[in-house]
Amino acid sequence: MSLITGLHHVTAITGDAQENIDFYTGVLGLRLVKKTVNFDYSDVYHFYFGDEFGTPGTIMTTFPYGKGLVNGRHGKGMLNTTAFSVSIDALDYWTNRLEQFNIAFKQPQQRFSGEVFIYLEDFDGLGLELVFNDKDSRKGYYNGFIPKDFAIKGIHHVEIWLDAYERTAALLTTQMDHKLIAESSDRMRLAVEDVPGKYVDLLCTPNALKGLAGRGTVHHVAFATPDAETQLEMVEKLNKFGLEHTEVKDRKYFTSVYFKEPGGVLFEIATSGPGFDVDEELASLGEHLNLPKQFEEKREHLVEVLPKINYPTEKFR
Repeated sequence: MSLITGLHHVTAITGDAQENIDFYTGVLGLRLVKKTVNFDYSDVYHFYFGDEFGTPGTIMTTFPYGKGLVNGRHGKGMLNTTAFSVSIDALDYWTNRLEQFNIAFKQPQQRFSGEVFIYLEDFDGLGLELVFNDKDSRKGYYNGFIPKDFAIKGIHHVEIWLDAYERTAALLTTQMDHKLIAESSDRMRLAVEDVPGKYVDLLCTPNALKGLAGRGTVHHVAFATPDAETQLEMVEKLNKFGLEHTEVKDRKYFTSVYFKEPGGVLFEIATSGPGFDVDEELASLGEHLNLPKQFEEKREHLVEVLPKINYPTEKFR
């Protein structure tokens, strides 16, 4: 059994909380599966967006610090693009939908053997793609706005810019169960299995400026491991590879270990469970403010200081 089963989630630093909700649930049609707060800064929301269940590999999470946060800069040593997977015949639908809501995007492009994608950014400038393919059997989430056949199925891949990708590729292939899937002049695609939701694209960008953290940038990417036992086996591998890492952290919906990969990007190893229904019924995921137990005594204060948010309305149909 592989210790790493694919991607788990991507976490980004963003600005306005309502704009986050509008973009990811309204425009993109993802489900808000959890509304909680940042473990390190409890006055800041932590939103989890994904499919109906918050399945690992479908999850995009955000820390909306507010519009006053300084913009970051995309660059090397950073995960710059999170790509979502959609049906191969959904191109016209999505270009029309993005135009409908005045979301700028680049014209369709191709990579590798005809993989069609469009690049866009969210309201904070976070780099995103929609990848149109017929390799993804996941159902995605139907929110009533977007036809089921055209709904986002989950994450397709993440794109990391590096000075050189040899050391990061070595980590992924020798310690994290990845193998080479495809390669071009400046891009290497690795995965534990050749299906969307598991791809990691490494770009060699020696002439790019170094990325700077801030609004519109990715904080970390998490890889999924089945359980606490396999997570500890991964920790042993990190030790052998000479990488410093955190202790196991209880994130309520999974447990996490964090470390910097050789190129400087923050990686996380996250367990696939227990999942997002430990404190809410499946039917009502994301509807209530759920707090880590250490912050429950601050609930009244947090309800007062956290921005009030509204869920998408008919305007996103």
